[in-house]
Amino acid sequence: MIIVDPHHHLWDLGLHYYPWLVDEPVQAVFGPYEAIRRNYRIADLRAESSRYELIKSVHIQTDFEPGNPVGETAWLQSVADDPASGGMPNGIVAYCNLADPDAQAILEGHAQYPNLRGIRHILNHHPDPVLTFTDRDFLRDSAWLDNFALLQRFDLSFDLQLYEPQMADAARLANRYPSTQIILNHTGMPHDRTVEGIEAWRKGMRQLAACDNVVCKISGLGMLDHRWTIESIRPFVLDALTIFGSDRSMFASNFPVDRLFSSYDLIWDAFDALTEDLSEDERNRLFVGNAERFYRI
Repeated sequence: MIIVDPHHHLWDLGLHYYPWLVDEPVQAVFGPYEAIRRNYRIADLRAESSRYELIKSVHIQTDFEPGNPVGETAWLQSVADDPASGGMPNGIVAYCNLADPDAQAILEGHAQYPNLRGIRHILNHHPDPVLTFTDRDFLRDSAWLDNFALLQRFDLSFDLQLYEPQMADAARLANRYPSTQIILNHTGMPHDRTVEGIEAWRKGMRQLAACDNVVCKISGLGMLDHRWTIESIRPFVLDALTIFGSDRSMFASNFPVDRLFSSYDLIWDAFDALTEDLSEDERNRLFVGNAERFYRI
């Protein structure tokens, strides 16, 4: 089975400093994570994906050396340029806090590397300290919102990670910048599994899907359902596919973070099983074509 993995991470603790992997563990939405506090390189990704024909991949930024966001992009480009990597990661989604006064200079630094495709600044904001990733809601920060215009100047997409209560603001952002490709991360992170919470997630997903420049990456469901099964993730996968359609959705692993909850095979086998009734063309778009198209790889 041929796949493109448009959401994975790499890290080398001997070469670089990753505070969350090296310092004292923090309370996180994905729970205890001691098992992934070790190196994860392209060779590890290839080994775990060996049952599949992984032809391309996209690296999504991690919590890399504070104050040195371009350093991660430089390292990843060197990984991709090494013949042993087979060209992966083919796409790099780098970090930039758009509220930073030096945001333009940071983007200029990233842009010198040919595999750069986009930016991610995790926006999940929540009153629960275990769930929040930020000290404020950047979707209501005027400097951040204004600097979002820089992404079009540098021909970059934006990986959008947030919770349902923020989706209406994100839809307004997408409408304000219709020429910038926005890629929703982790199926919109449906963290509230009450009946009301799931319906609110569906409503927010529909608001985002109404924006032509927003697409959905179906991934990361283990972070919010640590003992997931095909049946427990079925409604979220199928609802996302119904709302965004097979033309604007893609599957991804979120490895090695989702390694805390399952194997690489189990994730892709689940996606395979949940789409067995779709046409060959639809499945090709979900497993390969859409990731290539939206990340331009």
